[in-house]
Amino acid sequence: MVLEARTLGSHDVAVRRLEVLRVAMMPLGWRCVALYDRREFRFPVPLLWVYASGHADDIGAVVTVRALPGEAWGYFEAGNGRTGFISPCGDVKAAAQALDVLLKHRLFPVREWA
Repeated sequence: MVLEARTLGSHDVAVRRLEVLRVAMMPLGWRCVALYDRREFRFPVPLLWVYASGHADDIGAVVTVRALPGEAWGYFEAGNGRTGFISPCGDVKAAAQALDVLLKHRLFPVREWA
């Protein structure tokens, strides 16, 4: 309950962390759409849509930021609750790599991307 309250009450923190991830994903070839405005999109938390550019626009992930124990934050795939954990926010390069592997696996499920 405390983590959920911290998540819902920290919109600006989440937006800053998603923006850092957005910048880290672009050189890897992914396109990103920021869905941050609560009034426009009617989501309780900011979301970042990360998807393949070009031939597979339907392959992607919607990422959000959630509070973790110990005042930390983590990137999560939206819609999967806490089971959608991608990476802690503290290391954006590692988070971008983890999301890159997840998305590449969706594009090409038979290849090894680790």
